[in-house]
Amino acid sequence: MHLTPSSLDLWLGVDARFGSVRFLCAAALRLHMIDKICGTNYPTSICFIVVNEFCERFSYYGMKAVLTLYFVSYLGWDPDLSTAVYHAFSGLCYFTPILGALIADSWLGKFKTIIYLSVVYVIGHVVKSVGAIPTVGNKEMHIALSMLGLILIAFGTGGIKPCVAAFGGDQFDEENVSERQKFFSIFYMSINAGSLLSTVITPILRGECSQSSAHPVLTLHPSCVVVFIAGCGLYKRNPPQGNILLEVCRCIGFAIKNRWKSSKYDPKRKHWLDWAEEKYSKRLIQEIKMVLRVLVLYIPLPMFWALFDQQGSRWTLQARRMNFKQHTGLKITKYVKSVDFYQLWVYRPLRKMVTGMIFAALAFGAATLVEVQVVKTVVEPAPAGNCLLQVFNLADGDISVKTPGNNLFPEPIGYLQDPPKYETLPLEGSSKEVKIQVTFKGSTSECTQMFIEETAYSLFFYSTTAEDTITKDENGSPLLRFFNTQPEAINLTVGQESFHVPGDYSVSPNQTVPRSEYPDVSCISQSEECSDLNLGLLDFGASYTVILTNESDTIVPHKMEDVQANNVHIAWQIPQYVLLTAGEVMFSITGLEFSYSQAPANMKSVLQAGWLLTVAFGNVIVLIVAEGAGLEQWKEFALFAGLLLGVSIIFSFMAYFYTYVDPDQLDKIYQKDSGKEEDDKKQKTDDIQMNNKGKETRM
Repeated sequence: MHLTPSSLDLWLGVDARFGSVRFLCAAALRLHMIDKICGTNYPTSICFIVVNEFCERFSYYGMKAVLTLYFVSYLGWDPDLSTAVYHAFSGLCYFTPILGALIADSWLGKFKTIIYLSVVYVIGHVVKSVGAIPTVGNKEMHIALSMLGLILIAFGTGGIKPCVAAFGGDQFDEENVSERQKFFSIFYMSINAGSLLSTVITPILRGECSQSSAHPVLTLHPSCVVVFIAGCGLYKRNPPQGNILLEVCRCIGFAIKNRWKSSKYDPKRKHWLDWAEEKYSKRLIQEIKMVLRVLVLYIPLPMFWALFDQQGSRWTLQARRMNFKQHTGLKITKYVKSVDFYQLWVYRPLRKMVTGMIFAALAFGAATLVEVQVVKTVVEPAPAGNCLLQVFNLADGDISVKTPGNNLFPEPIGYLQDPPKYETLPLEGSSKEVKIQVTFKGSTSECTQMFIEETAYSLFFYSTTAEDTITKDENGSPLLRFFNTQPEAINLTVGQESFHVPGDYSVSPNQTVPRSEYPDVSCISQSEECSDLNLGLLDFGASYTVILTNESDTIVPHKMEDVQANNVHIAWQIPQYVLLTAGEVMFSITGLEFSYSQAPANMKSVLQAGWLLTVAFGNVIVLIVAEGAGLEQWKEFALFAGLLLGVSIIFSFMAYFYTYVDPDQLDKIYQKDSGKEEDDKKQKTDDIQMNNKGKETRM
């Protein structure tokens, strides 16, 4: 491939006069390129399409990789609302393909639709990123810009979805069916390569730069538009086929109306769509039959996507409550999506899809088991009419603690010790003053404390109460506070965080610190010896209270763990990712190719949009469950796994009775019928002419 001087002049000249799009097209037309790649049957144009898809998916998945965390950490939404908005956005991304298919098939064609909606896509990324800049407006402005940006992104990415894969399929000649099938695998691999890199790189950039959205994903997305335009001189472009979706709807409506008005004396018809024959061609009716048979198969499919898309919401929130002290690269499992490994033992497309469903259900079974282990380190909030209570013994000896009506702490508590967990204290109302009996060295005393429902407390003996934070930090950082038994205030520096602890049995507020070992915490006090303190390891997700006491004229720290650290390592998520990835390979690649291969030529984008609608409805299912079910997370995972197993059984029966068709045969049949009609018409014309000549001779 090289550029001649004359073509370079044309390139520059067209750029100056007509703009970048035309100059790129003109340049591509003058490049000395072969139509096929290295003597194969693969068109050169698919290189531009695959690279474009890689860039677009890098941008999309890079943004989605941190979207749930953006909602929770930056906008301050709770996990359920964040999950609901995440899936509402994902659902919108897969509803808009209907709009893209209409525009492509009836107006602009696939090429121009991809170009124009990609521009909308880029604008959406810009608006979304501006909304994530802390200095731009207030929280309401951030929310408004973020939502506007997400809507534009949804229309951009959704609009081009049904066009790109179908446009790639259009590049192949009809005799190159096997190459076209492999193209869909290569195409899907480019999606996963973009997804892999962005979902690994973007969270790293987020951690390095800020806790807001991932601005760097913008850098690659405009380039995908340029790459796609650069190949414009090589593309095979099928002209728009007219508003085929509207025509289909009218034909179906006419058939239903005609069937409804018919009487019992009218001749019976084999199919209800045949009632449209009075107005519409037999070919169109046959094509609609083919599309409807595939769309019926799509009915159970949303349940698969309901599970698959939770990688970016529920599974991300699960990972936040796990121990990730070593980098595990979970998203690398996405690259397990090799193209043809499953074709060795599963042959029919619909069987592959059933197998993919089963793998996804197993993935959620694995997620359920992990979730059961994760929640063991989580302190559940107190129910209404109750509070949570733990005690710290700062007395120089064992103490026994009793509360009226129950025995929360049956065992004596040693000096500088606390019981292993929070106990639930009944209040019988929204608040209550509780008399607590404390026995120390054979002497019993009584203290009264006010407790409020649904709150957690630490009771320090030396009679001090502090309100606790039992919720783990949303980013997995440990929480730390200090309890100062000395008369004077103490200032401490833990890593980059500063703590000021007032004197005389006071407690500092909880603060997050990075997970790390802290052997030399800086300590400053006015009158007492306060050398560097060794706090040891402050681990992921834990909450610590460090009691500062005076021993031999030296400040000594005593670390108590209020809330357990995340002791389930994030590597335990790998099996569920591997299983779901294997399921996606069998389900999604096959579904893409199946949708294209079973669609008539003028309805491929529409059927692709129908396939993508299954993803949209899958996200709607998650949105409903997240907002309405109110289940514990492990029960929710188990519910989804069971539902998908049931759906896979239903789909198996539907697939068993499905008959595969070849849309190309439709062309041959109707071309043959058309030719026969022309021959009959010509024969009739000849017969009439012969008869006329006979009459003239007799006359």
